[in-house]
Amino acid sequence: MRSFIVYIWLFTTILPTFSQWGTMAYYQINKAYITRVLCENRDKPQLNCNGKCYLARKLKAQQEKEDQQTAQLVQNMPVFQLFASPLTAFEFLQVHFLKAHQPLFPYHLATYQAPLSILVPPPCV
Repeated sequence: MRSFIVYIWLFTTILPTFSQWGTMAYYQINKAYITRVLCENRDKPQLNCNGKCYLARKLKAQQEKEDQQTAQLVQNMPVFQLFASPLTAFEFLQVHFLKAHQPLFPYHLATYQAPLSILVPPPCV
């Protein structure tokens, strides 16, 4: 059952991309008829249009139709606000810093003894 739903979802998602392919296939199959009857430049054979003007017009109309449908979907799509924060006035509190005790770092520094084996330079060759 899940695979059936996935196939239906894929088909409906990918179907709009095939509409231009369908127009191209229709053009290729009926190229002779389009060139003879539907071409705008059939009176001018030196242009070698071969119905490409008809194809361009159909593809443009199809693209405009898809754009219009997309615009309608976007306009009619409900907006769900997932997160909302109340508008409140900010309140800044004064922060009083207490003077912390001085660390005993100088004491530790004075008593630190580095291992001398690390500080020996490498032998000269």
